[in-house]
Amino acid sequence: MTARRLHGIPPTIFSEMSALAAATGAVNLGQGFPDVDGPDEIIKEAVAALEGGRNQYAPGPGIPALREAVAAHQERHYGLTFDPAREVAVTTGATEGIAAAILALVDPGDEVILVEPYYDSYPAMVQFAGGVRRPVTLSLDASASGGRLPREALEAAVSSKTNVLLLNSPHNPTGTVLTRDELETVAAFAIEHDLTVVSDEVYEHLTFDGVEHIPIATLPGMRERTLTLSSIGKSYSFTGWKVGWATGPEHLVQALLGAKQWLTFTSGAPLQPAAAYALEHLDHWPKELALDLQGRRDLLCDGLKEIGLDVTIPEGTYFAVTDISGLGWSDGLEFCRALPERAGVVAIPLQGFYDSDAGKHLVRWTFTKQREVIEEALDRLARGRLTR
Repeated sequence: MTARRLHGIPPTIFSEMSALAAATGAVNLGQGFPDVDGPDEIIKEAVAALEGGRNQYAPGPGIPALREAVAAHQERHYGLTFDPAREVAVTTGATEGIAAAILALVDPGDEVILVEPYYDSYPAMVQFAGGVRRPVTLSLDASASGGRLPREALEAAVSSKTNVLLLNSPHNPTGTVLTRDELETVAAFAIEHDLTVVSDEVYEHLTFDGVEHIPIATLPGMRERTLTLSSIGKSYSFTGWKVGWATGPEHLVQALLGAKQWLTFTSGAPLQPAAAYALEHLDHWPKELALDLQGRRDLLCDGLKEIGLDVTIPEGTYFAVTDISGLGWSDGLEFCRALPERAGVVAIPLQGFYDSDAGKHLVRWTFTKQREVIEEALDRLARGRLTR
């Protein structure tokens, strides 16, 4: 039997880049995870739960304390009210939330609109569900006519078979944070075509320069058709914990739980009380993290500009995107494979995050590393052979 290959960035590219980093001693600015853990207080809560016997199955929807903390978080930050018993579900990270949402809402032959470049699990899960993806390309130009996600592009992608629009803001990999006007365009489109919106908002608290994250569920007519996903991983620097959640109307959350039942059922029992503690007691921490990340973003982007790369300044997330064509390269994968030897640095090509060729000349770099790591990478790039 031949194994099925899922569409998207080859599953080996991240491991290939990390292997190149290890083999060459390159600085790894490819993988997007912090090199410093989150608050000690949260870790202590997890240790207390482990030692206190919280080591057996948690309820499938999540422990009540975490569901209540998530509901309180949504109301406190966004004015969104959810019943923690029926409209909140705990997931194994937002990635499982995405998987369960797509498996629950997409039948074979259904069409799903994806915003490209997309997080790599999106097309894979559409394919698992037997759905058909319909990509819409996000412009990197904030002054683009009609916004970065124009209504005309959305209309060109929709058909009578479309039932889900998968949205991501703050956006990985570009760092775009959709404006209220852009979100209103998406909302009007979803309402007119009676679409369910699955909104990935894991970087909700990591925005810069005063840019506001606006959940699309807060817009008129959207609460009842939006399933919102987030997690503790990005906001509190615990990406390895894989504790996420979904919020939305009962019919969407319960559909997600119906699929989750056959994925993990439940996970992270001793981590869930710690996640609840974080949401309840450490609201200030993500704000401080965002300010620190903004400084590291500036360090990286300024340095990349100085070595001749055209940089799109991110409004949020962990990542910055550069155009490498000015260095004579037309293929990001070729550039990234050559970079460890030429400069001792690793980055990630963007072309695997697109269906189209729009990202072939783009490369993603992470700034969620310590300043000295970023400085070392920039020094190596400045001394490296970057031109084709």
